Amino acid sequence: MTLQLDFGAVLERWPSLLEGALLTLQLAVIATLVGGAIGGLAAVGRRSRSAAVSRLCEVYVEAIRNTPLLVQIFLVYFGLASLGFRFSAFAVAALALTINVGAYTSEIVRAGLDAIPRGQIEAAEGLALSRAQIYRHVVLLPAIERVYPALTSQFVLLMLASSVTSQISAEELTAVANYIQSDTYRAFETYIVVAVIYLVLSLVMRAGFWGLGLVLFPRRRRLGTPL
Repeated sequence: MTLQLDFGAVLERWPSLLEGALLTLQLAVIATLVGGAIGGLAAVGRRSRSAAVSRLCEVYVEAIRNTPLLVQIFLVYFGLASLGFRFSAFAVAALALTINVGAYTSEIVRAGLDAIPRGQIEAAEGLALSRAQIYRHVVLLPAIERVYPALTSQFVLLMLASSVTSQISAEELTAVANYIQSDTYRAFETYIVVAVIYLVLSLVMRAGFWGLGLVLFPRRRRLGTPL
């Protein structure tokens, strides 16, 4: 039996594929920005002097990191509906992805915070810097700089993981691919095209994060340290 590939029926649906790719990027950008902020706050909260705040952040991180993303999406989707809140599939997908990536970001940022030498903080205290100034300039920014490559990889993985939101009918790239292959009966060709699109999206995101890193961390640019 000879395999005959025909991409014509798939490629003629390029407007739908483009819309799906753009929605995938939208999900990734929203979850990255909001989830990154939540993750940073949770990482700081884990180090809080308040036992209640520290414990609450720990429960959040461990609950998310030890349950599947798909289950989390279903919990948000059906949980909100059972409470009487009706949101679009896109909004639910963005919320679930944000909650998920926030937990993973928290652990990455916490590792960066733990890597800051205690002597560096004591030196800042000796210069009479305020607690806020120490945390911003001596602890948080250097910590993020240390873990920036890991953060960028996590955010790219988030974009790829957004494919599971097709299970709640979010019109992202994988959902569009499912519709196309059911109409054209060209499943193999459809998912080859979609795989290439995901690869391009990953490269675009990595290039964007690389450029952002050059702006945020000029010291690395001067030293030639990889981002």
